[in-house]
Amino acid sequence: MMNDAKGLLDLAHLAAARYLATRDERAVMPSASAIVALAGFHGPMPEEPSEAESVIEALDRLGSPATVATTGGRFFGFVVGGALPVTVAASWLASAWDQNAGTWVLSPIAAELEEVAAGWLLEIFDLPRDAVVGFVTGSTMGAFSAFAAARSALLRRTGYSVKQKCLNGAPRLRIVTSEELHPTNVAALGYAGFGLDDIVRCPTDAQGRILPETLPALDDRTIVVLQAGNINSGACDPFESICEKAEAAGAWVHIDGAFGLWARASRAKRDLARGVELANSWSVDGHKWLNLPQDSAVYICRDREAIDDVFGVSATYLMRDGRRQPNNMTPELSRRARGVEFWAALKFLGRSGVERLVDRCCAHAKRFAQGLEKAGYEVLNEVALNQVVFRCEDEARTRAALLEIQASGVTWLGATHWKDRFAMRISVSSWATTAEDVERSLAVMIRALRSVRAGPRGSSS
Repeated sequence: MMNDAKGLLDLAHLAAARYLATRDERAVMPSASAIVALAGFHGPMPEEPSEAESVIEALDRLGSPATVATTGGRFFGFVVGGALPVTVAASWLASAWDQNAGTWVLSPIAAELEEVAAGWLLEIFDLPRDAVVGFVTGSTMGAFSAFAAARSALLRRTGYSVKQKCLNGAPRLRIVTSEELHPTNVAALGYAGFGLDDIVRCPTDAQGRILPETLPALDDRTIVVLQAGNINSGACDPFESICEKAEAAGAWVHIDGAFGLWARASRAKRDLARGVELANSWSVDGHKWLNLPQDSAVYICRDREAIDDVFGVSATYLMRDGRRQPNNMTPELSRRARGVEFWAALKFLGRSGVERLVDRCCAHAKRFAQGLEKAGYEVLNEVALNQVVFRCEDEARTRAALLEIQASGVTWLGATHWKDRFAMRISVSSWATTAEDVERSLAVMIRALRSVRAGPRGSSS
């Protein structure tokens, strides 16, 4: 049985290099035959060990063709970045290190890289430099972490300890948010013990921004959840006015900045998120606009005491000293060293590189909107960031055009319902997207519109 580490890594390296070298030649979505071939993975649990080489070979032979080319430049279906090569290499090295990032003594390198990357992120977002930064899987867990901290902080002010008494009999808290709150936040609120009846949803404007004048009176038992980057339009809520109201009332403000918080990295776009620094907590993905490998995100929180109350772990074998102890900052104690990839991306890109990445994606989105409108599509949003929502004259043509675009193999994007209208959505989030990728994809979208207008659905009667 081959179990030579160097030989296996060489084999994996060749397969990965071959995969990346042919990325732009492949259809964005896997073929029907590639999906059928996945049956090769199904079968009974082997009774005897397998050759390690054959395991890697099977992954490449059957798995590589069945992947979605999210690492390429023409996937626009969701807000998904394509991992920067430097972060892939850093992830490989981190996997070889196999560090448990729970405590400093268990992995000094993991803890120190988290500390450095956390400071850099606070600089880029221009958030309080003494805030806690926890490295988690995605914005769902980031939001959960922040909601748990908010719950602890607000109830602690009333003299109630969730840690001591759990939630039974706790004073009731209220969630105030917009009617376009992303569903992952609803899930995260549920994990933190809140029910749907605790949520007050407020109307939004034409771009999906919450209307401040529709907010109910806030108080010190209220958590306000705002968005930096509406999942359809990319719009940001009016943070300044709402945060000022919340602070005066003693309410907690959390900002879901899954992708939109990266607007703060751009001098041209940062005003879209003006006032975001006034909130109490934030969550943002790394595997979206920073283009880290899955799964990478952080939450940021002003209240260190609340974070320690929720996540602090006391045990005779765990240290508490002046060094970073990651197990006191996240839901997991044992976890992988996600900070390695954050550090690698930020070190590689620098402040100017992050800014160029954000600006380039926004410019591509603007080009899409211009080309689509010129062709005759209706663009439904103000294209301020990286999101474009568009449609044909009616739902039937829109659905037909979407199917044709998805079947092209050149590009892929998904459907959405926004403002009670069926539409298509483009999210430009990948470092790999070029101007040529945009033009090739735009040509497919224009052909689809002409096709559906010329076909039976386009015929007048």
